[in-house]
Amino acid sequence: METGSPENTGTAEQERAAADPEWTGLPPGVLRMRRLLLVVWLGLLTIGLAVLLGLLAGPAWAAFALLPLALMAWGWVMLGRNWRSWRYAERADDLLISRGVLWRQETVVPYGRMQLVEVTSGPVERHFGLASVQLHTAAAATDATIPGLDPAEAERLRDRLTELGEARSAGL
Repeated sequence: METGSPENTGTAEQERAAADPEWTGLPPGVLRMRRLLLVVWLGLLTIGLAVLLGLLAGPAWAAFALLPLALMAWGWVMLGRNWRSWRYAERADDLLISRGVLWRQETVVPYGRMQLVEVTSGPVERHFGLASVQLHTAAAATDATIPGLDPAEAERLRDRLTELGEARSAGL
């Protein structure tokens, strides 16, 4: 057969798709939420520390209250790097979840091993229009979470994973 025949190109495309899945990152709302929480908590800590040090030790010591601001600048950058590291991919037989900046962690959850797929959204997540998908399997070590998805995407993913899990008939 010729190398340009449709049979060969279809197989090559399928092999390439299996080797390099299509990754989906987290929406930008997750990053906005996490950075806002960082600013609020470290901002309150800075103000409280400045007042406390200023009253108890004197105005010169209140300068140490700037340390949480330095931590805030570092955290701002680290949150961006962490947000970019999160991604997931749906493959034919399993779901891949990848995360981590220094220590990369890739979790592979076979559809047939899933027992429960739940969508959760706490008050802060709801305020930002986000939801998380949590996957439970028979082995507790392989439970996985995809945080900060749009609620519609979280529900679509839950329904798709449930459907695929039932089709594999080993879980759900």
